[in-house]
Amino acid sequence: MSMVGMTCYKASERSRLIYAVREYRGGKNQPKGFGSRDFRDLLVRARIQLGGPIVLVWDNVRIHLTADLREFFVTNTDWLKVFQLLPTPRT
Repeated sequence: MSMVGMTCYKASERSRLIYAVREYRGGKNQPKGFGSRDFRDLLVRARIQLGGPIVLVWDNVRIHLTADLREFFVTNTDWLKVFQLLPTPRT
């Protein structure tokens, strides 16, 4: 079972949780987790539900750093502002 979600805040409105769940049942061509297309789709759905631009605070999970997601961010700067968190130093 995998879940991806985002907490969303809009001035003068209640906060929202927009999420997707994927259950892996061992199918040969079934994805085990979420890919970059799934993250893009979630962001687009969030924009539609919220009715406006999005400010995204993004962590450093490997899938979040892929070239196709970075390209998606650059292509959609009219409604999507992305802040990448700094990596956590290893001790």
